[in-house]
Amino acid sequence: MTQHDLIVIGGGPGGYTAAIRAAQLGLNAACVEREPKLGGTCLRIGCIPSKAMLESSEKFAEAKHKLAEHGVKAASVELDLPTMLRRKEQVVDTLCKGVDGLFRKHKITRYVGYGRLAGPGQVVVTADDGGTQQLSGKHIILAPGSRPALLPGIELHSDRVGTSTEALSFAEVPKHLVVVGGGYIGMELGSVWNRLGAKVTVLEFLDRILPGTDSELAGEALKLFQKQGIEFRLGSRVTSAK
Repeated sequence: MTQHDLIVIGGGPGGYTAAIRAAQLGLNAACVEREPKLGGTCLRIGCIPSKAMLESSEKFAEAKHKLAEHGVKAASVELDLPTMLRRKEQVVDTLCKGVDGLFRKHKITRYVGYGRLAGPGQVVVTADDGGTQQLSGKHIILAPGSRPALLPGIELHSDRVGTSTEALSFAEVPKHLVVVGGGYIGMELGSVWNRLGAKVTVLEFLDRILPGTDSELAGEALKLFQKQGIEFRLGSRVTSAK
């Protein structure tokens, strides 16, 4: 059984920063992460790729609709979606490699697999091939991350009914994209595909968008999104999707 001072289960923003800080303080630290890339949901399929797509889509929309106001005529603006998606992946890969480099610098042991508690101070790591490894640690931190919340009556189906993960990598611009939920994730991805030419309809159970933010700011944001062409149906309960 391999022993460590600290074992962190999860290689996302909570997990990898904890492991790095522990190593900086002199502990023998290890991190268990089932995905090949470190960084968690935020870095791999969340915050970072969505911001990359927001930036690229904003530049496309500006070139297509706004540059003429400045006397810059772009006769033919075309979308090269594969290149845009490839840039997004390059941004993600660069940052993931950065985290991996920090692990090597601080001599943090990396275990690729699914970690579970097996008793006081014990962790079992199961690899994709079914092989297991037992670890022992004086301290254990659970940082397993997040996953999309699904609604009753809605089953995921390929890229037709998907989560934010699928919406980051559509192979083509949807003709009509229905976004269930007017929170910040829904509005980010709705904005991306609206800019790239999709008709976007946002369904929100509440009578406002961006719950958790200041209501006045959310109201102003709603006006801006509507001006950009996004359709909203507030106070709408989604019961099924097919």
